[in-house]
Amino acid sequence: MPQSTSEARRATAAAATPLPSMAATGARNWRDYALLLALAFCWSSTYPLTKLALPTIPPITFISVRSLIAAAFLFAILWMRGIKVPTDAKAWKLFATQQLINSTFPFLIITWSQQYVPASNTVVLASTTPIFAFLITSLITRHEPATLIKLAGAILGLAGTILIVGLDALRGLGSEIVAEIAILLATISFACASIFGLRLSDYDPMVVAAGSVLFGGLVLLPPSLIIDQPWTLSPTPTAIVATIVMSIVSSAFGLMLFYVCLGRLGTLTTNAQGYLRIPIGVGLSVLLLGESVPSNLALGLLLVMAGVAAMTVPARRLKLR
Repeated sequence: MPQSTSEARRATAAAATPLPSMAATGARNWRDYALLLALAFCWSSTYPLTKLALPTIPPITFISVRSLIAAAFLFAILWMRGIKVPTDAKAWKLFATQQLINSTFPFLIITWSQQYVPASNTVVLASTTPIFAFLITSLITRHEPATLIKLAGAILGLAGTILIVGLDALRGLGSEIVAEIAILLATISFACASIFGLRLSDYDPMVVAAGSVLFGGLVLLPPSLIIDQPWTLSPTPTAIVATIVMSIVSSAFGLMLFYVCLGRLGTLTTNAQGYLRIPIGVGLSVLLLGESVPSNLALGLLLVMAGVAAMTVPARRLKLR
């Protein structure tokens, strides 16, 4: 059909050409930053919701089910909006690649690693994604300006994260070196996904999100059926509700916002929301799980906000090229 052919041509061009240069130097308004904050809220909900679900739903089944529920939700909205999903192999190859490096691979690695690494250590290690995105952008892809102020913002954000989760989190680093290296590999994968995602800018963000989560859910379904045997599980009502909420809020809306932010703000600014997720995640954990408020929350939050502000300032000078 003509539409599929046109979409195939766009996807082929996107895959064959260099990464688009994002308008990182353009003017921004409050809507752009509202989108970034909304994305941080969506993805920060994963911390407490996962903790509520995993005790009675194994990781592989949990990730597969949340992805399939999110896919069903998004495809229903696409159907109501009258938007057709591309059927060409090139588009689905892009969707599959993005899902593997942005969700399936890193989520499985982090879930496995958390069996050996304390949660606070995991937060510190996972918060390095903006730094890896900065390094890859400035040293390899150079698809948008990487400035000194953005580097300072990445370092400030990491420092604030460490303060929020507690300086004692650093003392345990190294005791389970293999698992910790695995988490760092997952964060590098997240950073690469935010750059690769620029190739999908020709597609509607909801289409990209729907295709990605559908692939992610289907690829994990066979191992879920073989290993976890979901029909033998007895998930609690709390776990079921947490899974459904996470599917819609984090997977569906979160991915849509992610691709919108990539198109409007670029790689480095979009990755800055990774720091915002920490204080928001802590707040949700206190509210939903009754966890204690970190003693250095106020100071850490100030550093995080300073870091995010520095990373979201439109780049003009001091390019690291």
